Amino acid sequence: MSKTNRGNFFEDFEIGQVIRHATPRTVTSGDQALYTALYGSRFAVQSSDAFARALGYAHAPVDDLLTFHIVFGKTVPDISLNAVANLGYAGGRFLAPVYPGDTLSTVSEVIGKKENSNGRTGVVYVRSTGYTANGTEVLDYVRWVMVNKRDPGSPAPDPVVPDLPAAIDPDALGTAVPLLDSAKWDNDLSGSAFRYGDYAIGEKIDHVDGMTVEEAEHQMATRLYQNTAKVHFNQHTESKGRFGKRLIYGGHVISLARALSFNGLGNAFHITGINGGRHVAPLFSGDTVYAWSEVLDKSEIEGRMDVGALRLRLAATRNRSCQDFPLKDGDGKYLEDVILDFDYWVLMPK
Repeated sequence: MSKTNRGNFFEDFEIGQVIRHATPRTVTSGDQALYTALYGSRFAVQSSDAFARALGYAHAPVDDLLTFHIVFGKTVPDISLNAVANLGYAGGRFLAPVYPGDTLSTVSEVIGKKENSNGRTGVVYVRSTGYTANGTEVLDYVRWVMVNKRDPGSPAPDPVVPDLPAAIDPDALGTAVPLLDSAKWDNDLSGSAFRYGDYAIGEKIDHVDGMTVEEAEHQMATRLYQNTAKVHFNQHTESKGRFGKRLIYGGHVISLARALSFNGLGNAFHITGINGGRHVAPLFSGDTVYAWSEVLDKSEIEGRMDVGALRLRLAATRNRSCQDFPLKDGDGKYLEDVILDFDYWVLMPK
């Protein structure tokens, strides 16, 4: 019996299967500092204990996407070690703040699978939930991933594709944020004078800045999350693959785009829900990422006078600035330089 883990292939997944993932991970202030060093995120609530405490937090929570990546990273050895690509996300909810010292672990349930027409791969759908050591749910989300088959000749299973929500209902948002003392929100310290009421549905924002991805940075980031996917690390095997080189972890792209979005959305301090997301095209070391956002919707949150929710589309490109808001062509196909189309809810002070 082999003592090494070669990962699960498409045939190994069963609908209803529940997987408890190794390894619990205690989040530290060092992790937050390294996350900031990798992406340059500047949102004040996650950057300053003093700013966060003045609003009503115990102290500064860790970045929402750091929580996401750690919870996600736990799943990789069991879900996507033999993946071709991570395809998308839906139904994500940030349920409680995570602070340095909290220990995170993840449990996943297989909720769908469908073999691809080529017979060599299939798509697996999982719902993953992150917990603290005391059982508090901090995040749940659905993702779907294309996984290699062990034996291309094995019969195709009956397809099961889950019915996923187009968007999180606003009534389900905001639980990870305590009631804030809005009078203590300092626009000068937060870096933006624009609050919830200053944004209009349909408004588009070019975030202007670009960030070039270096080989060492994306490898360090992916290791930070204990993500073991070989497509990100093993040049020896990936040199024989479709692209001839390693892929940048898709979550790295999301974090880069989110950090870039500060320029124009500086008071969008908390990601509260992930409605959907697609990694449209791969990113490679040496490429420069740009981003733009569109306000898709706005919503009041019942019982909350301190914050409102903005539904945003965050689009990212490689080696193309975004002053013309690139996304799709006249036939509805993504433009060649678009790499991310991410639909999410944020909270913003009123």
